[in-house]
Amino acid sequence: MHESYRQCFKAKGGAQGAALDALAAELFGDADADETNGAPADGEQFDTVHCMQGLDGVEAVAASLDSGDRFAVAFIDVRMPPGIDGKETAKRIRALDPDINLVIVTGYSDFSPLEISREAGPADKIFYIAKPFQVEEVVQTATALGARWEVDRRLAAAMVTLEEQKAELAANESKATHLANHDSLTDAPNRLAFMRALTDHVRGPDTFAMVMMDLDRFKLVNDTFGHLAGDELIRMVCDVVQSNVPAGGFVARLGGDEFAVLMKVTGEDEAVMACERLLLACSTTFSVFGHSVQGSASAGLVIVGPGMRHDPIDVMRRADLALNESKRGGRGIVKVFDESMDESIRFRRQIESGLSQAIANGELRLVYQPICARDRMEVVAFEALLRWNSPEYGNISPGLFIPIAEESNLIHELGDWVLDEALKMLQRWPGQYVSVNFSPRQFRRQNFVGHVVERVQHAGIEPTRLQIEITETAIFDNAERAAETLYRLRQMGFRIALDDFGTGYSSLYNIRKFALDCLKIDRSFIDGMGRERESAAIVHSIIHLGRALGMEVVAEGVETEAHLQALRLAGCSHYQGYYLARPLEADVAIDVANERYMAPDEPGAGDDPEAQPANGTHG
Repeated sequence: MHESYRQCFKAKGGAQGAALDALAAELFGDADADETNGAPADGEQFDTVHCMQGLDGVEAVAASLDSGDRFAVAFIDVRMPPGIDGKETAKRIRALDPDINLVIVTGYSDFSPLEISREAGPADKIFYIAKPFQVEEVVQTATALGARWEVDRRLAAAMVTLEEQKAELAANESKATHLANHDSLTDAPNRLAFMRALTDHVRGPDTFAMVMMDLDRFKLVNDTFGHLAGDELIRMVCDVVQSNVPAGGFVARLGGDEFAVLMKVTGEDEAVMACERLLLACSTTFSVFGHSVQGSASAGLVIVGPGMRHDPIDVMRRADLALNESKRGGRGIVKVFDESMDESIRFRRQIESGLSQAIANGELRLVYQPICARDRMEVVAFEALLRWNSPEYGNISPGLFIPIAEESNLIHELGDWVLDEALKMLQRWPGQYVSVNFSPRQFRRQNFVGHVVERVQHAGIEPTRLQIEITETAIFDNAERAAETLYRLRQMGFRIALDDFGTGYSSLYNIRKFALDCLKIDRSFIDGMGRERESAAIVHSIIHLGRALGMEVVAEGVETEAHLQALRLAGCSHYQGYYLARPLEADVAIDVANERYMAPDEPGAGDDPEAQPANGTHG
């Protein structure tokens, strides 16, 4: 047997080999053939070790592992008296070297392949050759498995490197996430982490309290002992607050000497008692770099129950108002927020009450601002903008009453009226589309797609003539649901525009994920183009990005000829702003739609001294 292996693995040559090569070339037309009958070419060698029985083979494998000169393939007979048989040999070799390829060469059926695989697996590293074997079988098996062994080793080394890089990346990512969500001075959660936790509490089913705290006369500590002492005092106070907060409470440092606390409570009395305990714990003498500093803190408290309609920003604002009252009330005390602390809340309630009657009383109207295409300044669309002229308060800015409507759930009734009025106008235009803003709350409405489709069909309007404008806020809360909603709208033919693009930190992500037709560059970047290199760079980048993705790019807030010329040079496809036209009343918009082309360079265009700069979202 061993002599047979030696004959298989030795290098061929001589006259007989050359004659065989010539015959193969003549038969198969391969003058450059380097191999014949599967045998190795001249000069190729197999480094082999021959062992007469299993124990010797196991010792040879062990020695190869010690020396580092490992075997790629082991050819094993099943019957090898005296000593252990082939199955046991394979099992012991596998236990020593998990990477070696095992070839069982036998003419007997002492063990089934399954039995050997169970003992010396994995199965993909065990192979079988039946006796009597052919030279080509042995040579090709040795060659293939030797090459595979080399590839496996390189792959294993690469995997080790990748695992090390993965572990390092995970560690760096974990560190970066920690740094992004924690205050560098105290290692407490920072404002970002607090806002996330507050949002979860606001949306949750439980009653909770938010406490806004800051230190009394902290500036005096900084001025007297220096900022290092001030930093040390903040660290010490943070430890005290974290140690005394009720179980499950959340403590964050918002900045400076200001802390915020979240805690679940059953009612106002429990919240006030917990807050007073925190202030009492802070009212102690701290030893700061050898100096005695008397601690003291004030707190503002807000209790939020389930079902109360508050957004996180409003909860923080109320807690801050309560904190201001606490400081005005003598410091070192807790003040619970009530409506009397905020005159604006009463005004908002009055606006909310008036808005609910505005539709029925005919106090609302839409105006339309043209959107012009680049080449010939053709009016291809109008953005519908809402106006409210209240008998009690006069003209009220959309920037004031839209957020109130959003907060009070009137936004759905208001949005339906706007959509219906805009669709009516489409019937009087020769072919332009209308762009309608939808708030985040409207976009998250149950069956939003069906609701829009129903109103469009009722108006007898093609979906392609309605552009739905949304902001990143509308889609960022639930990206998966938003992606599905936008995809369905696009499938039905509606146009989708992303408003105020460039102001959200997830912009590029949204561009790739969501089905969009149009990007609207926020007017703040247009306004800054002539003064700030960064704004101009952002505008150019957005325009190039939109063009690369085959989307329209609308520049909002085009207020001057310089804006228009700069945007034209940058390759912007569409323009909107006071330089072209202010928002137009319905009858004027019909005339402009029929004329189709704008002439921004005519005398007087954009020169109204009473005109105030604005954009599509805010009027």
